[in-house]
Amino acid sequence: MKAETSRQSFLEKFKSIHVALTFRDVFLLPGRAEVEPSEVDVRTRVTKTHNLNIPFVSSPMDTVTESDMAIAVARHGGLGVVHRNCSIDEEVEMAKRVKRAEALIIRDVITVAPDDTVGQALALMEKHNISGLPVVEKTKLVGIVTGRDVRFAQPSLSVKQVMTKNVVKAEEGTSIEEAQRLLGDHKIEKLPIVNKTGELAGLITFKDILLRGKYPDAARDENGQLLCAAAVSPFDLERAKKLDEFADILVTDVSHFHNANVFKATKTLMSEVSADVIVGNIGTYEAAEDAITELEHIGGFRVGIGSGSICTTTEITKAGSPTLFATAQVSDAVAKYGADIPVIADGGIRTPGDVAIALTAGASAVMIGNLFARCRESPGTLITIGGRYYKQYRGMGSPTAREKRYSLDRYSLPSKGVPEGVEGWVPYKGEVSIVLDELVSGLRASMGYAGAGSVQELWRKARLAALSPSGAEEARPHDILLPSESQEV
Repeated sequence: MKAETSRQSFLEKFKSIHVALTFRDVFLLPGRAEVEPSEVDVRTRVTKTHNLNIPFVSSPMDTVTESDMAIAVARHGGLGVVHRNCSIDEEVEMAKRVKRAEALIIRDVITVAPDDTVGQALALMEKHNISGLPVVEKTKLVGIVTGRDVRFAQPSLSVKQVMTKNVVKAEEGTSIEEAQRLLGDHKIEKLPIVNKTGELAGLITFKDILLRGKYPDAARDENGQLLCAAAVSPFDLERAKKLDEFADILVTDVSHFHNANVFKATKTLMSEVSADVIVGNIGTYEAAEDAITELEHIGGFRVGIGSGSICTTTEITKAGSPTLFATAQVSDAVAKYGADIPVIADGGIRTPGDVAIALTAGASAVMIGNLFARCRESPGTLITIGGRYYKQYRGMGSPTAREKRYSLDRYSLPSKGVPEGVEGWVPYKGEVSIVLDELVSGLRASMGYAGAGSVQELWRKARLAALSPSGAEEARPHDILLPSESQEV
């Protein structure tokens, strides 16, 4: 039988090898600056329809992002992606907490009925960490009950026996200024909003008004609620549809998205939800090209395979695509097809300079796990080792993460039998606001060196150069005994 002539020879595989550069291999070349670092604009898009005030996204890992982290990152202008290594109800509840954290008008109001008991009202307040509940009979507002009303009342009493019946309320369309005046005049903390027939339509709280002033740069939706994203498996349509009621963005959580079965499942998922869908992870031009031409309504790309500090995929399988290389590959495909799809560089970010380099390669935002896992808001366990604080951090392909089994299909369907992640401890840093302030300040400085006043300008103007091993050594502090090293001498 005649051999195929179109097949690439084995030797040619070596001749066509790509150089997959990483963040450690390159640096930014200084450029002419027209603005000072403090004037640099770091606003960006995370999907086609959602904007961020800072280009930072917390990773959907069970030691990184639950509701506390998602709330904190969104308040500072970024985005949190709640993990899916839990039951559907647990992930939905995390998304609900993010959306309830603050809003101009709370639409998903938790209520009680007049015949409910004080004990039931107290349980609801404790479960949702709230201090008051509108009392609704069918759909009509008939009263309000607060912590002061029920705290010392008998649990068996009915809510209608202790509630305030003459409720101070406002009609739909009331301005925030008018709502604030009503709250102040009546010395109350919650203002129910009713429609013309007296049905409960929402709730404005004094706390939310204060928080809006405290976090003016928060990433919010069109209703003033914090922006929220949630991770899903393309094969878990039930989870996606339930999360779609609350999350603004769904993120497919697949280690190798460039797969025919994954594409097919994602196409079905996209047709069933209204939220923007960020797809990934992908790492090549061809993967982006296939996704752009085969899938409609892609909200964004999540790119990078094997670069995470707790990921062992490339080490074990010898397969992967370093985040910087993947970002450039996918961004070129997006540009070639005029797709205008934001790219999120996921993995390998250690410093603000890495963020600047990722943006230079075409990213609109970066996704971070390790740095955020060190923060108070991450769900990882806090321990003391040698007199210093550390927090638990593990990959979603690690043995203990896989034991929960909810995220097993991230690494294939059915899941592979080999772990593709490790677990350990990272130094405790404090509140995530500290990490974000350092990242944003450093990013603005990097962009200033590159002569770019915005993310879009960084795409156009920034230039990269390769860093040799001796150059990398010279770029670090050298020929000096540092205090941290002197302790070891």
